[in-house]
Amino acid sequence: MERSNHTATEFILVGFTTDPTMQLVLFAVFLGVYSLTVVGNTSLMVLICKDSRLHTPMYFFIGNLSFLDLWYSTVYTPKILMTCISEDKSISFAGCVCQFFFSAGLAYSECYLLAAMAYDRYAAISKPLLYSQAMSVKLCASLVVSSYLGGFINSSIITKRTFALNFCSGNVIDDFFCDLLPLVKLACGKKDGYQTVLYFLLASNVITPTVLILASYLFIVATILKIRSTQGRLKAFSTCSSHLISVTLYYGSILYIYSRPQSSYSLDRDKIVSTFYTVVFPMLNPMIYSLRNKDVKEALDKLIK
Repeated sequence: MERSNHTATEFILVGFTTDPTMQLVLFAVFLGVYSLTVVGNTSLMVLICKDSRLHTPMYFFIGNLSFLDLWYSTVYTPKILMTCISEDKSISFAGCVCQFFFSAGLAYSECYLLAAMAYDRYAAISKPLLYSQAMSVKLCASLVVSSYLGGFINSSIITKRTFALNFCSGNVIDDFFCDLLPLVKLACGKKDGYQTVLYFLLASNVITPTVLILASYLFIVATILKIRSTQGRLKAFSTCSSHLISVTLYYGSILYIYSRPQSSYSLDRDKIVSTFYTVVFPMLNPMIYSLRNKDVKEALDKLIK
């Protein structure tokens, strides 16, 4: 990455607070959240791999989501923990580029993966007798690979365009990681072309998967309404309720941060929302997909015994 068009050689991450006591409190909180994230996602992946009853397309996607969330949280949390207990708040230019690249790539990949999971739920509810044929191993693997491929190709584009900006307004990032909006605030000069690329990537990586998810759920609702028995409707809806909760939480926070006009940006408020989808959400996903899932509970009991 060439650095000839800007003056920054490193960045300073302000974090959440400069109060030493609060920093220790935040260190304990983030350490606890990250520990739960690692244990929860790793346990869910192990259960899915070891229990043959969970060798279905739905759990294949859930296992990949757990892997992605574990990786996603690791991009941020270790650096957050370091800034909480260390007086050195700096991050090198190369480190900032790497963190930005992986955070964007994983965020975009999760958007695509959640869309693929919506299609999986549609196939399971609308064509239950042909579900195993419709969602073959080859198709499931292709959807997962395509999610990562699309996410990291787009991440390469936005990373290159972002760090080609001229950071002439200082090197202090008012956030806890190298995020897009705080970096853009440090840039000066013409940014019209950059805004165009940003809106294109937002449309392709967030809006398009959102539309696909909404379309899948419209077909799912139409199928559920055709089921005559109330028990059958509830059972059909329960198979996709966890995914619906996950989509609502993730897409809601992402769209709140990146789809608003610049005049409404508030870095202090955005830090809280960013913390949710970067650190808290990866911890919640294993709970969302396991606490209300009978198969996962039975697999856990079997593994413990």
